[in-house]
Amino acid sequence: MSDLPALTLVLGPEDLLADRAVARIARMVRAVEADADVHRTSAGELSAGDLAALTAPSLFATRRLVVVRDAADLSGPVLAEVSELLAAPAEETSLVLVHAGGAKGKALVDKARKAGAVVVDCAAVAKAGDKIAFVNAEFREAGRRISGDAARALLDAVGGSLRELAAACAQLCADTTGNVDVATIRRYYAGRAEVSSFAVADLAMEGRTADALAHLRWSMAAGVDPVLLTAALAMGLRSIAKLGGGGQAGMPDWKLKRVREQARGWDPEGIARALMAVAAADAAVKGGALSPGYAIERAVMDVAAARR
Repeated sequence: MSDLPALTLVLGPEDLLADRAVARIARMVRAVEADADVHRTSAGELSAGDLAALTAPSLFATRRLVVVRDAADLSGPVLAEVSELLAAPAEETSLVLVHAGGAKGKALVDKARKAGAVVVDCAAVAKAGDKIAFVNAEFREAGRRISGDAARALLDAVGGSLRELAAACAQLCADTTGNVDVATIRRYYAGRAEVSSFAVADLAMEGRTADALAHLRWSMAAGVDPVLLTAALAMGLRSIAKLGGGGQAGMPDWKLKRVREQARGWDPEGIARALMAVAAADAAVKGGALSPGYAIERAVMDVAAARR
């Protein structure tokens, strides 16, 4: 008999972590027996009797791995079969139940725990700090390093999805060499206008006038439309105003944390002045100002100055 667990419960809503856990278990099974039978199925695909067939001895392999996704949605008859397997595991079979957590199907989770399941935690990664730690871990796994500021810039660039962050880390590792810094992130995502515009807005709202102007000129040279820049400034100011009014609905945790940090330097009067400056710049840009670049620069300076 091998040391492979007969039962594993992959528990939590983070799909990427669940996928990696299942892949890791499959590698462990194949390391014990290269020709092991590996069956991946889901609750919606299983009917009564299917599990018995999947866990039955094979003519070609002695070891079996059965992965059941969406275990919270198992129907009554199939759930009864799973309960039987928990009570009396099939010989030379590793059963993996993938459950998103929550109240639905909690009885199955409790049964699996009582049966001695190895539990793999795939809890949601919601905090910005945890996502940055995830990015750092991805680079370490690849034998690379990324600076703290660059990790934050990458989070801003691709958003909070763990799967998208993992893909971005893999792509950066494949396409670049050496340590990854903020300059690398900016070069790599220079074509993403929305990233450039939001970076300018963030710097302006943090009162970092010189940095905001430098990034603004870099963005304009990269061809970012001035309308996107005024939109980003307006959106950032509205987020701060919304937070001040007690509204947080719809903001992901990583963005909420950043807005809270930025809001510390703002009061209602400053927000009003800044919004007026942005509105004037937006009208100038859309009205065909002779120098859209000057209008945007003036707005960035006025926004930064409006901060306490």
